[in-house]
Amino acid sequence: MKITIIGTGYVGLVTGACLAELGNDVFCLDVDQRKIDLLNNGGIPIHEPGLEEVVARNRASGRLQFSTDVAASVAHGQLQFIAVGTPPDEDGSADLQYVLAAARNIGRHMDGYKVIVDKSTVPVGTADRVAAALREELRARGEESMEFAVVSNPEFLKEGAAVDDFMRPDRIVIGHDDSPAGQRARDLMKLLYAPFNRNHERVYWMDVRSAEFTKYAANAMLATRISFMNELANLADQVGADIEAVRHGIGSDPRIGHSFLYAGAGYGGSCFPKDVQALERTARQYDQELLILRAVEAVNDRQKQVLGRKVVQRFGDDLAGMTFAVWGLAFKPNTDDMREAPSRVLLKELIERGASVAVHDPVAMEEARRVLALDLSEAQLARVDFKKTPMEALDGAEALVIVTEWKAFRSPDFEQIKARLKHPVIIDGRNLFEPPLMTGLGIEYHGIGRSVLTGK
Repeated sequence: MKITIIGTGYVGLVTGACLAELGNDVFCLDVDQRKIDLLNNGGIPIHEPGLEEVVARNRASGRLQFSTDVAASVAHGQLQFIAVGTPPDEDGSADLQYVLAAARNIGRHMDGYKVIVDKSTVPVGTADRVAAALREELRARGEESMEFAVVSNPEFLKEGAAVDDFMRPDRIVIGHDDSPAGQRARDLMKLLYAPFNRNHERVYWMDVRSAEFTKYAANAMLATRISFMNELANLADQVGADIEAVRHGIGSDPRIGHSFLYAGAGYGGSCFPKDVQALERTARQYDQELLILRAVEAVNDRQKQVLGRKVVQRFGDDLAGMTFAVWGLAFKPNTDDMREAPSRVLLKELIERGASVAVHDPVAMEEARRVLALDLSEAQLARVDFKKTPMEALDGAEALVIVTEWKAFRSPDFEQIKARLKHPVIIDGRNLFEPPLMTGLGIEYHGIGRSVLTGK
């Protein structure tokens, strides 16, 4: 099938590359000439395991092309996937300007039936606005009778595992209407996703608004589990309980399960923060209050401060002249995404209290330099020392603070950690290590919700 992907960001690039991998002829459009040049020269703009190989293989085969030519992109695919960004607006709502601009471009250039697939995460009712934008452009051309369909096909990709998630999906959600054009769109989408259904049916068919709602509901539910466990972890520290034991105890209940029950330093990234805000905004438009989600967001904002509080509790309010080692900058492992990352909150607080920081992340160092230049003044940024290895970050530091649970951090040389730090102190925002083991090694260990095992 001939497919056009509008937007070569995280969702668009993964979607385009993976659909090409299945044998489709994919045209990826982006207005950013630098990004297109990078892709055509063999690079990729994001870090995602396995993606570079898929892109290279399909570019070489001729099944995947990248361009800024809007007219050519509309002419190419009967299926037009809109996978552009929907950043949060000032009021928390999703900014749809790029989605609607993509729709208008399709309306200006289409010369026959098209299926417009909303792949971007968009609020309920967006398909109606996309359809209205298309009709407006067609009317301006005198082509009111030209048929099209708008369907919702939200993505469920985890950063760091996106290629595998796309190629082995646990579900494919598709929303369409019951008009003749909508039924024709269903047939085309069914054909597109047929390779994923050989073992068993993975597609969930529904109306468009329900599909749009499903994406937000899924992310809101996962964000709720994370914030709930973080609140329990903070209470566990006070009452003398071990949150890991609690996690196993409640996760064994099949109604609850073990996924997304890990206590930590708060969630970040491009999805959960903005999607929770956008769903709250949608509720307010209908005079509804999502009290639970409001609390989820507040808890997460507060949880991002938990590592800074632990540092202050151990070393005092005034950190002037002190240096702290920080392992992990990206909001999660296997990505260089720094959006809403807890590390940004931690570094800002430590530096504002007078400290310097020595930081290391396996892949996010370049992106961290860029975003920290936005967070900090020039003088403050000068107190951030980017180290090539995790161990180099420890030299002369008061303590080690772990923010991101990279696999490379899970089994370090603890004797070397003790030798390099001024004090054998680890403040672990991801509970990577067992407190009794740390105590036995002579390391002062501060986890999240595990103080009962360390007496801290």
